[in-house]
Parts: sequence; C-alpha cells; structure tokens
Amino acid sequence: MNALSFSIEDLVYICQATLRQGKTTQVTRLVIDSRHITDPASSVFIAIVGDKHNGHRFIQEAYEKGVRAFLLSEESEYLDTQHDATVLTVTDTLLSFQKIAAAHRAKYNLPVVAISGSNGKTIIKEWLNQLLSSDFNIVKSPGSYNSQVGVPISVCNIGPEHNLGIFEAGISLPDEMAKLESVIQPQIGIFSNIGPAHDENFINTGQKVAEKLNLFVNCQDLIYCSDHYDIGEKLYASGLNRKINLFSWGSGPDNKIVVGKY
Repeated sequence: MNALSFSIEDLVYICQATLRQGKTTQVTRLVIDSRHITDPASSVFIAIVGDKHNGHRFIQEAYEKGVRAFLLSEESEYLDTQHDATVLTVTDTLLSFQKIAAAHRAKYNLPVVAISGSNGKTIIKEWLNQLLSSDFNIVKSPGSYNSQVGVPISVCNIGPEHNLGIFEAGISLPDEMAKLESVIQPQIGIFSNIGPAHDENFINTGQKVAEKLNLFVNCQDLIYCSDHYDIGEKLYASGLNRKINLFSWGSGPDNKIVVGKY
C-alpha cells in the first residue's frame, strides 16, 4: 500500500522550494531513479546530486516516461520548454528528499526502533522482524537501506496499516546522523557496536561514536553493548544517560544481560 500523499503546495512548504512553473497536482510517489517509474502521473522526480551521479542528467528520460513534476537544484533548459511540467527548485535536493520523508513519518504515531553500529545492523533488524512479526504489522528497511538516500526511501513505506517500524541507519561522514534521526524519529534505539568502518573520515573513534549517538537523542530507551568502551564513555559524556532509559549487554557484571563463555 502506498500511503504517501502530498500536494505541490505541501512540497513547496516542506522543502522551502520555489515553484518556477506548473500547476497543482497530488504526489503519491517520489522517484529518484528514472529507470524505476511505475506511476508517472502522480510522481515527482527528485534530481539528487551525488559523488558519482547527478539526477539532473536524467530529467528528459523521466519526462519522456510521463513524469510531469520535478524537484531540482540546477537549471534545466529542457524543462523550460516543456510547459506542462511542474518545476520546483531548491538548494539541496537530497536534503529536500529527507525533509519530505520526515514529513511523511510525522503523520504516523507508531513506535519505531532505530539501529546503528559499525556491524550487524541488518542482521539485528531481520532478527527483530522474525521475532515480532507475529504480533506486529512491521515496516522495515528493505535490505541494507541505511544511507542518506536509503533511509528516506525506507521511511516513505510507512502506512496506516503498520504499528511498528524497524529501521537501520549508517553514516560515513560527520554531521550525517542528525539528518537521519529527523527522518526516522525513533523512540527505541539499538547501538550494536563500533568498529573501524569509515575511520578515515573521523578524527578518532570517539568522534564517530558521538556522531552515531545523534540517532538516539530523542529516544526513550537505548540498548547498547557496554564492551565497547567508547560507546559507554561518549554516552555518559553526552548526558544522554540522564534522559534515556539504558539497557546494556556485555561481559561485565553490571550489565542487564551478562554475556559470557561457557
């Protein structure tokens, strides 16, 4: 079931966009890949600019496949000549995509579990889904969709039939996690572990841990592995321990769950 629904006026407000041309229409699908257009009449093509790809290169293809609403951050001479096209412009299309997903998430008052850590995010998500699927109608990240693009794609799948969300979130650079937190809006957090992945983009492990903890700043409960010293240190240094219910597991005797070898 596709529950996403926004008017062009909604998108202008959410993204602080400029409506350059076009008319009012209702949008029920967000398209970021011109190869996967299934309902062009009710889609908006979001031209995301990445390190290796630029969605603006595929505007004509999306138009020729029937899309008539576009969210851009660059000029398009092609669309300037297509007078039936609705064109919204913003500074950052990826950030706008995330804002639209966050607005969709805010429509639904369901508990959401967010999972982060250097390893095991997808395994934990699928394990929880298997454990809880008999009691809940779960919406979850497909595959390993945990990036700046993958998280909003996942969250846009939330519908009125769901009563639990389980989403994973990964980062590779500083200042990324706060954006994903605003999209997922979790109440329960799981911090699995910390390892060397993406170390080259951070000053040290402590900075990376602090960045990942931004996913849990508005959670009610956080489950974490205390065997990773940097997680506990940054958790308490940040003050999150004073506002979140903590549930730890590890080899130490003070954990809620003590894990040992037998």
